[in-house]
Amino acid sequence: MHTKIIRRQDVDMTQGNITSHILTFAIPLVLGNLFQQMYNLVDTYVVGNYATNEAYAAVGSVGVIVNIFIGLFSGFSSGAGVVISQHYGAHDLDRVKKTVHTAALTALILCPIFTALGLLLTPYMLQWNNTPDNVLPESTTYLSIYFWGISGLLIYNMGAGILRAVGDSKRPFYYLVVCACMNAVLDVVLVAKCNMGVAGVAIATAASQCTSALLVTIQLLKTSGCVKITPRDLRIHLPLLKQIIRVGIPSSIQMSITAFSNVFVQSYINYFGDNLMSAWTTYSKVDAILFLPMQSIAMAVSTFVGQNLGAGQVERAKAGVKKALTITVIFSAVMMMPVLIFAPVIVRVFNDAPQVVEYGTLLLRFITPFFLVSCANHIYSGALRGAGNSRATMIIMLSTFVGARQLYLFIMSRICNEVLPIAMSYPLGWILCSLTTVIYYHTTKLDATRLTKK
Repeated sequence: MHTKIIRRQDVDMTQGNITSHILTFAIPLVLGNLFQQMYNLVDTYVVGNYATNEAYAAVGSVGVIVNIFIGLFSGFSSGAGVVISQHYGAHDLDRVKKTVHTAALTALILCPIFTALGLLLTPYMLQWNNTPDNVLPESTTYLSIYFWGISGLLIYNMGAGILRAVGDSKRPFYYLVVCACMNAVLDVVLVAKCNMGVAGVAIATAASQCTSALLVTIQLLKTSGCVKITPRDLRIHLPLLKQIIRVGIPSSIQMSITAFSNVFVQSYINYFGDNLMSAWTTYSKVDAILFLPMQSIAMAVSTFVGQNLGAGQVERAKAGVKKALTITVIFSAVMMMPVLIFAPVIVRVFNDAPQVVEYGTLLLRFITPFFLVSCANHIYSGALRGAGNSRATMIIMLSTFVGARQLYLFIMSRICNEVLPIAMSYPLGWILCSLTTVIYYHTTKLDATRLTKK
């Protein structure tokens, strides 16, 4: 039965070449996330060239607000993925099926809740974000439309997480390719041709996300594997929901609070006006691409560690973590070199205003080298989450990304309220987080929280 499942594109990572498993899983993730970032870049490019500077700043500055909600649900879906991967590694297919149906139904229940919360909190979050008056109308328009379509994002994330938990990262990649192309076409039609500004960008994004949700749902309904969703079997299995919550809630808290703290970081950036906001928007897009290797390989590590701990293979899990860290550092080093060399050119692609180019070049060249430090944080945190130990990563990241970073910003804004010292709050958080995570990982047992023991 298990062999039959593997032929259906599920991947058993408890045997075979470790490096091959990690790369085979991670490469579709990198490409998929690259396409996802591509349609974000298309949003930025189209607005930067066919709309006002205020619209460009608005699209960039609302990202931190959107990430709060994405973080909340991503934590829950990652919890479901860890539970599924560990039961899959233990070859307990009955629990895999029950976990899948529990996660799917919970996601459907959360969709209207997230929509209502987003719409209700939009004006307050923009106020906390210190959004300038000239950008406020565009930001409000974008978020209002975005939150009406956020269910598509939630359903896709859960569906993709289910597939990835059993080693299938290819089909989620295919769906992202389709949606990235769809988003690019809609951006050109709605913004460049129909002059709809940020409203057009938001509609294009929402429509693309809903399409990705439809595609992943169809796949889960028609597959013959252990992650097949049967509507009549949708129910909440409380013991499994508790496992998902135990792993997922700390991740949700960590991701959402970190994203929420970034609202205040954005407020410090907004203080300098729309030129720096536009430069920060460009930096953020490049930042997202540079993070792709470490984020994708970290997801591969979570699945790899989850499956191998489910099978009781602790040493193999640890060996996978070491190989993943080496691969991540190499990928990140290669990707950051063109950014350092061609920073002004990259900024001009999105916005050629002289001061925007000056600020953007400064940000890219001073912050980018610190991405190598962040590799350790991503890989070791991914391993701990795969082991079901998301509480430790939550505490570490909240202490460094939120506590230390906000304290630094508070002090620095009063001592030296200039662009570069404020922006360096990001590298500070990465350094502290990586140091703490490495120490914790090497002083704890990776198998201490195996869910299959429960």
